[in-house]
Amino acid sequence: MAIAVSQIADITQRAKRAARALAQADSAVKDAALEAIASALLTRLDEILEANERDMQLAREAEIGAALLDRLRLDEARVAAIAGAVRQIAALPDPVGEVMDGHRLPNGLDIRKVRVPLGVVAVVYEARPNVTIDAAALCLKSGNAIVLRGSSTAAHSNSVLAQIAAEAAVGAGLPEGCVSLVAGGGREELAELATQRDSVDLIIPRGGESLKEALQAVATVPVIYAASGNCHVFVDASADLERAEAIVLNAKTQRPGVCNAAETLLIHAAVAGEFVPRILRALGKAEVLVRADEHILRMAAELESSSARLEPAGEEDWDSEYLAPIIAVGVVDSVQAAIEHIARHGSGHSEAIVTSDTATARQFQLGVDAACVYVNASTRFTDGGEFGMGAEIGNSTQKLHVRGPIGLRELCTFKYLIEGDGHVRA
Repeated sequence: MAIAVSQIADITQRAKRAARALAQADSAVKDAALEAIASALLTRLDEILEANERDMQLAREAEIGAALLDRLRLDEARVAAIAGAVRQIAALPDPVGEVMDGHRLPNGLDIRKVRVPLGVVAVVYEARPNVTIDAAALCLKSGNAIVLRGSSTAAHSNSVLAQIAAEAAVGAGLPEGCVSLVAGGGREELAELATQRDSVDLIIPRGGESLKEALQAVATVPVIYAASGNCHVFVDASADLERAEAIVLNAKTQRPGVCNAAETLLIHAAVAGEFVPRILRALGKAEVLVRADEHILRMAAELESSSARLEPAGEEDWDSEYLAPIIAVGVVDSVQAAIEHIARHGSGHSEAIVTSDTATARQFQLGVDAACVYVNASTRFTDGGEFGMGAEIGNSTQKLHVRGPIGLRELCTFKYLIEGDGHVRA
């Protein structure tokens, strides 16, 4: 069953019909569909890698950069990990029908607040083919139909992956239209998808600020923005500096092209004299370019050798999501100054403090307004898989209706079920 490219309205209407059936699907049927998807990914590995190599070749010719190439690339291990995530999602409890609250009123009416699927979820994403399967598995498990719209950079990979997911799901008993792919077109197509109010219940864009801005300009369908991550690590005066170095390096270099990588390092002035030389050496060895404030530049000039490449930081650097081996580094006088810096420049994604002081940690946790706030841990843990969700569609930096990794429960709303015994209101 190939996924045919057709009008957006036709695709979303089919998804709407599928969503009605999915909302009533048994957990066992949904889990069987996910198992079928995971098995098909491994069985059709060669087909997936061939399609991905076509995308990679075109991307290399377009010189999209190492970080984006890393996002785009699939290999046997990554496909196996994607299949493993699908199986992890299948093993999670079904959120549909979960009773969130319940009580009996004085008049004898029984009220239950119960999780239900949203309906049709459209996911718009850039060069991350793994999102095709992660998003499909999460939506199907939570009883939602999904409409996928990937980027042209990953067109071949997304097409094969979406076809595999759709065929396996339908073959296991889920309705036609439960997984659809919107292929081709440009911003006009995106605008059409974003205005299908009669058939699409939610759009989740996963990409950079340009994608977010494009949707903000046209969307009439509700949107949860899985937005960019300008993440910070603050090294406090009481920090264990060996621990701080390890956390900074992990947050920046473990995979620099992802939204939970650190883009800014803030260092308390009380430990700058000791920590700046060692972190500059470490960043230099890791081949990370440092955009430094005047304090860091002055300290670096007094060192015999830092091995790091340094450039003066401009105001725009504090607001930048580099997605590359680049980090902005500055010195602050207090934890409150760090909190205020993050408030001015952060994107509300993930922020971390390295400290040995409980009161300071608590001040940071209360003062920083972000989806995820870490104490003595790398920002790289902001991920649905790491949080035990199996996978995620993205990380929401807004506050309604969901914040942080978007997993199964986040793809549900709720309704009230009220049962009486001939009750009428006086």
